[in-house]
Amino acid sequence: MPTRKGSVKLFRLLGVDVYLHWAWFVAFFYFTSRPHAYSNYGWSALEILSLFLIVLTHEFGHALACRSVGGGANLIVLWPLGGVAYVNPPQRPGAMLWSIAAGPLVNVALTPLFFGLYYFGKHHGWADAAPDAFLLLRNVTIINTVLLAFNLLPVYPLDGGQILRALLWFPFGRANSLMAASVIGIVGVVGLIAVAVWAGDTWLIIMAVFIALNCWGGLMQARALAKIAKIPRREGFACPSCRTAPPLGELWRCGQCKTAFDTFATHAACPQCGAQYDLTQCLDCGERFPMSAWQKPVG
Repeated sequence: MPTRKGSVKLFRLLGVDVYLHWAWFVAFFYFTSRPHAYSNYGWSALEILSLFLIVLTHEFGHALACRSVGGGANLIVLWPLGGVAYVNPPQRPGAMLWSIAAGPLVNVALTPLFFGLYYFGKHHGWADAAPDAFLLLRNVTIINTVLLAFNLLPVYPLDGGQILRALLWFPFGRANSLMAASVIGIVGVVGLIAVAVWAGDTWLIIMAVFIALNCWGGLMQARALAKIAKIPRREGFACPSCRTAPPLGELWRCGQCKTAFDTFATHAACPQCGAQYDLTQCLDCGERFPMSAWQKPVG
C-alpha cells in the first residue's frame, strides 16, 4: 500500500490530508509527452489533471462515507496507479460496504454529467468550434467510465473486490468473506495479467502485479483471522467497535519485556514486569480501547 513516504502534502480539506507521491510527476511527464490528438501538449496536461481530480473526488467519497458511519479517515495518498483513502470503518459489514461503495458511487454520479455535456456539445458543434476542448471532454468522459468499470471488477483489493467481501461478510463472517474475496481476486488478477501481457500494456502489467500482491496479503490476513476465530472467547467482555468477545489465551505481548499474557486476566497489566496498559487492542479489528470500555454491563 502507498504511504506518505516519498510524498508531498498538497493540502488539507474537510479534515483529510492529501498527499501526492513523487512518482506521480514521472507519470505526468510520461503521459503528457506521448503522441496525442490535441493541438498542443497543454491539453494533454489538462487531461491528466482531470484524471487527478476524478481520482481525488473518488477517494473523498470513501473518506466521507467512512466518517458518516463512525469510522476514521484523515489521509489520502495519490500516486501513479491511482489513489488510496486510508479509511478505518467500524468492523461491521454494513459500515464496510458503505465506506467502500461510496467511492464508485461518486463516479456513477459523474457519469450522466459528463455524458450529458458530451452529447450536448456534439449536437451543438463544439467539435468544430472548439476541437481541443471537445476532445478533452470526450476523453474525460471515457476516463471516468473506464475507472468506474475497472474499480468494480471483483478483484480484491479493488473496490469491487472489497464490495464483494462486504456482501459475503453478512452470511459468512469476517474471516471467511475475506478469504473468499482474496481467492476470487487472485483468480481474477491472473486473468488480468494475461490480458495485460497479450495487449503488451506495461502500465496494466505493473498494476496487475500490484493487485496480485495485495490479494496475497488479503489471503494471509484471512488465514490469521480464521485462526483467531477458532479460539474460545471470554465472556463478559466485547470490543466497543466490532462487538466481538476477546479470545482466551496469552495472545497479547508486553511492549517492555516481551512477555505474552492474557490482558483480560491480568487487568491490562504485564504479569512479568508490571507494565500497565491504558488501551487494549482488539485482535479482530485492531482498534484500541480502555479496559473499562470492553466490559459488558451486568443484567
